[in-house]
Amino acid sequence: MRPAVKRLSSTLSVYLARQFLVSFVIVLGVIVGLVMLFDTVELLKRLIAIDDVGLGTVLTMVLLKLPHTAQDTLPFIVMVAMMFALFRMIRSHELVVMRSAGVSVWQLLGPPLAVVGVIGMVNLFIVNPVAANLYETYQRMEGMLLRGTDTALNVGESGLWLREAQGSAAAVVHAAKLRHEDDRLLLFKISIFDIDAQENLIRRFEAEDGELVKGAIKLHEVWEMAPERPSIFHKEFLLPTRITLGKIQESFASPESMSVWDLPRFIRFQVSSGFSAVPHRIYFQSLLASPFMLLAMVLVAASFYLSTHARGAAWVTRGVAGLGTGFLFYFFNRFTYTLGLSSTLPLFLAAWAPTTVASLLGLAYLLHREDG
Repeated sequence: MRPAVKRLSSTLSVYLARQFLVSFVIVLGVIVGLVMLFDTVELLKRLIAIDDVGLGTVLTMVLLKLPHTAQDTLPFIVMVAMMFALFRMIRSHELVVMRSAGVSVWQLLGPPLAVVGVIGMVNLFIVNPVAANLYETYQRMEGMLLRGTDTALNVGESGLWLREAQGSAAAVVHAAKLRHEDDRLLLFKISIFDIDAQENLIRRFEAEDGELVKGAIKLHEVWEMAPERPSIFHKEFLLPTRITLGKIQESFASPESMSVWDLPRFIRFQVSSGFSAVPHRIYFQSLLASPFMLLAMVLVAASFYLSTHARGAAWVTRGVAGLGTGFLFYFFNRFTYTLGLSSTLPLFLAAWAPTTVASLLGLAYLLHREDG
């Protein structure tokens, strides 16, 4: 019978935490390197037909996207790192000695779980805002290079901003507020600036409200102003445009390009404007669940590599099974996320189900092994 150990020594706790941290850094470096390689090849294939794009531009885009991709793979990285750390301690017989001395599973996992908890919080509140800003820059570069257009559109908390080329001139439209009702888009406090090729103001329109109709923006009670000319009042005015309601909905910033700090405010804006906030709401919930998902991956990894009795090929089998389980959880996460986007599952359940399932399975196995 193992002697009871009431409290793990601080020296052993620090050692276990350091073992996991070293493994985490190694696995992170390997996977990030592979991600960079695959992303570079993929971007080169997509941008090879563009004359002005060189290797420097491709590498810049890869680096801009890298933090976002690393965040997506972080649960898998944590799982592999935990398996690697346990395997190293098994090979050196350290784990055998600890277990013989009465160290429980929970005492062994405590320090790595604490480290992963810190990693999860740092990733959520510090790394995520940086990764979101970089990913937004990446998306802009990708849009300019692959989908070059003479129309610029942005919809956000500052309202609607639209710049659209009209021959050699351009029109800049700003609506301070907008409202989506049924299939109609209503605009409020509208300012329109017609400018020439040299960015000189030709004329300006001011209207309290308007509406996006087919092929035009319809303004009501409009004042037209031009330099050195008296103002003209129009009961109605049609500004031709190629923008549609669908394009405006697509122009919303993608959830991945918004940080955990910005998402709640943007969701409130979407709801108040009558637009669907489902993609941003489920992404926000998945971000909140991400630290707990990392903790769950530690439990899942320990279920495969905490044994001290397996030998030889058995470790390979356990490793393959562990990696397979990691991929299975990844696809399960994507599956529930898609169901949430389609409103088949409630958003909260879609975002938190993978974390809950992984935690319960890992805990159930470890409790059975340790206390069963």
